[in-house]
Amino acid sequence: MASLAYAKISPTGAREFHPRPVAVKTRTPPPQAQFDELLAWVLIGLLALGLVMVYSASIATAEANKFTSYQAAYYLARHGVFIAVGLLAGLIAFQVSLQTWQAYAPYLFLIGAALLVLVLIPHVGREVNGSRRWLSLFVINLQPSELMKLFAVLYAADYTARKSKVGHLFRKAFVPMLVVMVLVGGLLLQEPDMGAFVVILSIAFCTLWLGGFNLKVFVALLLALPLAFAALILSSPYRMQRVIGFMDPWSDPYGKGYQLSHALIAFGRGEWLGVGLGGSVEKLFYLPEAHTDFLMAVIAEELGLLGVAAVIGLFALLVVRSLQIGRHAAFLERNFSALVAQGIGVWIGAQAVINIGVNMGVLPTKGLTLPFLSFGGSGIVVNCVAAAVLLRVDYENRRIARGLPV
Repeated sequence: MASLAYAKISPTGAREFHPRPVAVKTRTPPPQAQFDELLAWVLIGLLALGLVMVYSASIATAEANKFTSYQAAYYLARHGVFIAVGLLAGLIAFQVSLQTWQAYAPYLFLIGAALLVLVLIPHVGREVNGSRRWLSLFVINLQPSELMKLFAVLYAADYTARKSKVGHLFRKAFVPMLVVMVLVGGLLLQEPDMGAFVVILSIAFCTLWLGGFNLKVFVALLLALPLAFAALILSSPYRMQRVIGFMDPWSDPYGKGYQLSHALIAFGRGEWLGVGLGGSVEKLFYLPEAHTDFLMAVIAEELGLLGVAAVIGLFALLVVRSLQIGRHAAFLERNFSALVAQGIGVWIGAQAVINIGVNMGVLPTKGLTLPFLSFGGSGIVVNCVAAAVLLRVDYENRRIARGLPV
């Protein structure tokens, strides 16, 4: 309390000075955020941009397709429903503690593996363009490989947390995970879905590495993996054609190199600022899968280098925040939560890099969508659930740091 003096005349006539109390206003600190608001805005930005660009990329296809009843907003409406369902699923997933996710991680992984088997059964799995990747649920098609990415993150994090004490032993630590990944990879390659296999393999081995497992074994794996991928490519004429078309798409622009050549044309037309929203020419029945696998090419054509840089920047922020949230969880000795957060970052980052690399012609063509942006029900819903789990890790970190229960 600060004070000011005031005068008072005593009975003897003397002037006396007495302090007068003055109240000092104290500033109440602002309430601390319960979760990472920057990360939430990044996710909202990606979903919003995806909604706009899916409509722009699909409007011509929808208007000319009998299946869509020639409705221009057909894909826009469906994508909006997918986002709404994804947000609802994410809201529910956010209420689940990481302890519960860890308890059910092995069972979820088994369910994902069973769905991968189910999709390969004739007359059960739905085949599109030579790939059997979907299960028909009447109203929507479920893609088990999308679910398997999330289940792989949870299972790899749980496995690494449980095996941390024997991480230096090859037989006890690496062999069981290697066997599991080989089995899952075999199922994915039967679909075939080489892109999902690469993403899930990246999740598994990056999680083991982040969990502190033996570095020497990882060096050996880094040397062995290129040989394994080379064997996979050489063993399949289909994959071999993909690689040949990727290396020189202009040698067969109407055959093996058709998709990539038109994606490169879209990038070239976009230049710095693009031709304007809705102004893409390549989406007018030139670029196949313009609203799914090659949405980034449409973004490049309509929004230019500036739009591409914005998308890459949003994904970079998401990955960096994922790793930072994981590091905070590790500092609080929450190993499973740390590995889940980092695993989600690896998953989203790897898939985004592969998709953008395919669109730009620096990687062979793969059937991978752009997370949070491309059209697709299973992908959008699973991405929203993964984002909710990531936000839950951050939420629990903040509460534990303040000494509050989770």
